[in-house]
Amino acid sequence: MRDIRLQKLAHLIINYSLAIKKGEYLQIAGSVSTEPLLKELYREAIKVGAYPEITTYLEGISEVLLKEGSDDQLQFVSPLNRTIAEKYDATIHLLGGVNTKELAGVDPQRIVARRRGLKEIVDIRNKREANGEYRWCLTQFPTHSDAQEGNMSLEEYEDFVFKAGLIDKDDPTAEWKRISEEQEKVVKYLDKKKTLRIVSKDTDLRMSIEDRKWINCDGKVNFPDGEVFTGPVEDSVEGHIRFSFPGIYAGKEIEDIRLTFEKGKVVKAEAAKGEDLLLALLDTDEGSRTLGEIAIGTNYGIQQFTRNMLFDEKIGGTVHAAVGAAYPSTGAKNESTVHWDMLCDMRDGGKIYADDELFYENGKFLFDVIEKGI
Repeated sequence: MRDIRLQKLAHLIINYSLAIKKGEYLQIAGSVSTEPLLKELYREAIKVGAYPEITTYLEGISEVLLKEGSDDQLQFVSPLNRTIAEKYDATIHLLGGVNTKELAGVDPQRIVARRRGLKEIVDIRNKREANGEYRWCLTQFPTHSDAQEGNMSLEEYEDFVFKAGLIDKDDPTAEWKRISEEQEKVVKYLDKKKTLRIVSKDTDLRMSIEDRKWINCDGKVNFPDGEVFTGPVEDSVEGHIRFSFPGIYAGKEIEDIRLTFEKGKVVKAEAAKGEDLLLALLDTDEGSRTLGEIAIGTNYGIQQFTRNMLFDEKIGGTVHAAVGAAYPSTGAKNESTVHWDMLCDMRDGGKIYADDELFYENGKFLFDVIEKGI
């Protein structure tokens, strides 16, 4: 029996998130575990007259390449993937598999090497996206393994996923349009500001955001969504930050991450667990010690940590920072094969200042301040 929630999710992504049009080329990618949602997305794409192409992958294939592949094979760029990056109008990528720890036993340096090999594809997509030629959306299909990561049963996790995306509402599209309008107030306020300061437990981070564009994340790219973000001026970040939640990379956890910045670069990095992986990521390339993104999570329907950054970075009452690649749409320029988000809780005394004006406290926006400043 078809799940009505998957039908509603597919309709929302095809018609709202990506706004797929007749005649467009659409890639729908996911593991074989995501088959029910692959089918619903394909069906919706057919309804609007698009040309969908499903690309699936077997569980464990990445592990084989990373553990047994030669250096040349790790650097290889598939002509098929290059063609899709160059020619397709949009991509939907589905998360969800049988084992979230599939890459836990892989040498971090080989993971980094593979990311370097994929840089060409990432650069093509980023440039086309900045030019308005390409759209993408990432979403989650609930699986047993992801439910286990979040300490939930599969049924509980399904409810969590669909509630986070407002799929439980009668008209999810109308709800996301309402959220978009509210977040647009924050974006307009911050677009006028020159400096940002984030203060929380063991955290005092300062940066310039002058002439940078804030992005309203309202369900168009990641789904579920709920954040506003920008890219700081590359050499401006100063101070220190402690990330309250574990950082997750390729199924591995890095706990109690602390970074110190000087002139925009990470000059000191510590972690209670997984420090070797943290340092390997930071040493990936010239841009991997620079902050590429600073963001504020706005989805208050997500309140629990699930070890899945698609959801965790949206937790209402948190901020997240990503070292590595910036999004060109913000006006930021940092380039790297890494883009890795880390999460800081702001719900217990956290404060954010823009041009020395307090506009966010204890995990909440001060909308009276924001509306006056628009």
